[in-house]
Amino acid sequence: MVAVTRPAHDPESVVHLDATQLRALAHPLRMRLLARLRREGPATASALARRFGTNSGQTSYHLRQLAEAGLVEDDPEHGDGRDRWWRAAHESTSWSSTEFVDDPDAKAADAWLLGHLIRRHGESLGAWLDEREHLPAAWMSASDLSDLWLVMTPERLKAMSAELHAVIARYRAEPPDTAPDAREVTVHLHAFPTAESDR
Repeated sequence: MVAVTRPAHDPESVVHLDATQLRALAHPLRMRLLARLRREGPATASALARRFGTNSGQTSYHLRQLAEAGLVEDDPEHGDGRDRWWRAAHESTSWSSTEFVDDPDAKAADAWLLGHLIRRHGESLGAWLDEREHLPAAWMSASDLSDLWLVMTPERLKAMSAELHAVIARYRAEPPDTAPDAREVTVHLHAFPTAESDR
């Protein structure tokens, strides 16, 4: 599983979560804080609290929890000694569910994280559906929503997923488009065995 957003200060960095980090991240506000720092850059706890409608004490606590897990860190390039600025420590997050099958707490955190990501994907698809009729025709024709079925082994599925990630990584490594009609694009990759109930 890989969750990728915009680059943090190190555009090549990926953190492969251990059990402690997985448990630390399995919290709705912490997920939002980390995603915000990755997408929009460094911020203070007060600014993040205003953004998410929380209080700065609560936001500071959760940022410290993320920092203890090595997921966020102080940003030395900002701040004037009065405000503490935070930044994401990595560009993206990855983990393997199979590493936590013998750890009940980490296994529960893994299930929560996957469920949270699936819900967020659904929400972003819903937001796109609500907005699409107001988009220029070029964006409507460029957007894609596909479901495809293949028959393959776990090894071939893993290889195909790696190839798809490599293609996206190649595009992400290029300088961002600067054309007037350029905008942020969301890409979701879902590849999994078809459930018996979905056949």
